[in-house]
Amino acid sequence: MKKLFSIFALAGLLYVQAPVFAQTETDTTAATEEAVSTDTAATTEEVAPVETEATAQEATAQEETKAEEPSFHQFVLEKFIEGGVEFMSIILVCLILGLAISIERIIYLNLSSTNTKKLLTEIEEALKTQGTDGALKVAQNHKGAVASLFAQGLMRIDEGIEMVEKSVLAYGSVIMGKLERGLVWVSLFIAIAPMLGFMGTVLGMVAAFDKIQQAGNLDASLIAGEIKVALLTTIGGLIVGVILQIFYNYCVSKIDSMVNEMEDASISLVDLLVRHKAGLLK
Repeated sequence: MKKLFSIFALAGLLYVQAPVFAQTETDTTAATEEAVSTDTAATTEEVAPVETEATAQEATAQEETKAEEPSFHQFVLEKFIEGGVEFMSIILVCLILGLAISIERIIYLNLSSTNTKKLLTEIEEALKTQGTDGALKVAQNHKGAVASLFAQGLMRIDEGIEMVEKSVLAYGSVIMGKLERGLVWVSLFIAIAPMLGFMGTVLGMVAAFDKIQQAGNLDASLIAGEIKVALLTTIGGLIVGVILQIFYNYCVSKIDSMVNEMEDASISLVDLLVRHKAGLLK
């Protein structure tokens, strides 16, 4: 009986002590985790200033690099001055004048364009309802090269179809001259700009050989400046020539397209007038 009682007492004691041991282990684990977290935070705080300082140094280095690199405008201006103001200024004037004429021509050509199909339809309807006078008013109310050509032909309708054809043909040459006005100057600047660049190159080489003659020996550093000027003038002239050539070709292609359109439209107009004279338009 005493042995049984002793066993129950021991079991009760173990039951009571188990939560205490568990609590002790929990407290120990929590303390350990807290210590590790504290150490990690301390390490992070020590590393963070180092990383921030390194990032700040990299940002400063990048800003200094950007500040040292010149912009495109500064680069062009620097090379323009190095190439010699005398020749580079003339080349720049060629570029400015050529661009001004080209832009004016492009605007004029776009304003001179006409919706030929719509105009022919309106003229046909006017011939059916109002006759040649109504068709003439329709042509005069429209803008563009084709409309002017139609108006010129309709004003000669009383003199016969042959006179209309001759009038359209003659006035077409006049319109073509107006469309091409000013392009000869663009062509001139295209030819002059590279020539000026080559002239600057030749003069730069002459100056370089003069320095060699005066020094009595061949030193690359002695003539590098003159050779650089010579090459810069050539580059400037070629760039101007290429830019103006692009605008010139666009204008020429636009004029050719408009001339073909006028020729087709004039044939259609004569056909309408012939049918109107024969009473076939209803």
